[in-house]
Amino acid sequence: MPAPKNHFKAALKAGRQQIGLWLNMGEALSAEIAGTAGFDWLVIDGEHGPNDLRSIVAQLQALSASPSEVVVRPPMGETWFIKQLLDIGARTLLVPMVDSASEAEELVRAVRYPPKGVRGVGAAVARASGFNAIPDYAETAADEICLIVQAETMAAIRDLENIAAIDGVDGIFIGPADLSADMGYLGRMEAPEVQEVIDKAIVTIVKAGKAAGILTFSESLNRHYLDLGASFVAVGADVTEFSGALKALAARYGRATGKPTPRSGY
Repeated sequence: MPAPKNHFKAALKAGRQQIGLWLNMGEALSAEIAGTAGFDWLVIDGEHGPNDLRSIVAQLQALSASPSEVVVRPPMGETWFIKQLLDIGARTLLVPMVDSASEAEELVRAVRYPPKGVRGVGAAVARASGFNAIPDYAETAADEICLIVQAETMAAIRDLENIAAIDGVDGIFIGPADLSADMGYLGRMEAPEVQEVIDKAIVTIVKAGKAAGILTFSESLNRHYLDLGASFVAVGADVTEFSGALKALAARYGRATGKPTPRSGY
């Protein structure tokens, strides 16, 4: 019996566009609710959400019956933490701040078992193998693991063609908030200078035969990126959608407080 099919990876390989949502609440119940909404993919955010290994596994369990494919973003691309995420059942990883092809190569090794990689061999006791209910897990796991790297600095943009050429990198995700900040446009990702870089990056990624992705909270920008050829686009986050809905409800009764929901992305 092989490792479970990663439908998100298959969709990216086939060029089918996937619409996603960020999960930043760090709660299994809210993740489970999001899993019923109809998104193609959901990101459990360990970089900017209050998540640790146990909260991530709780959300993976809550989403196990959802048709949405789950993507996990670690806070950084550390091999030891990637090993733990894979063992608890993460099949798609979104790794932030990958600035070079050499860094991408190390991440590919981190998600593969020896001799092609350095992933620790402990599948017999791992949730990923159904606690050893999938006898061929170790031999077939790499086929169903999807590795997405984030390009969110000008260093990454300059090395983008080389990053895209790495075998084992399934997609490249543009981080518009960090990229705009690195360019000197902190909080202004919609600046024409930033948008020009993002547009060229998406075209470069697609031309290289890899999947391009991005997140913004702007519907017009998201549709623009889809038209450019981006194949996995996240269109919001649970925190901002929840906050916006509550503020709108309070406002209808004259009780609006606080700042408006930011319309940016990261």
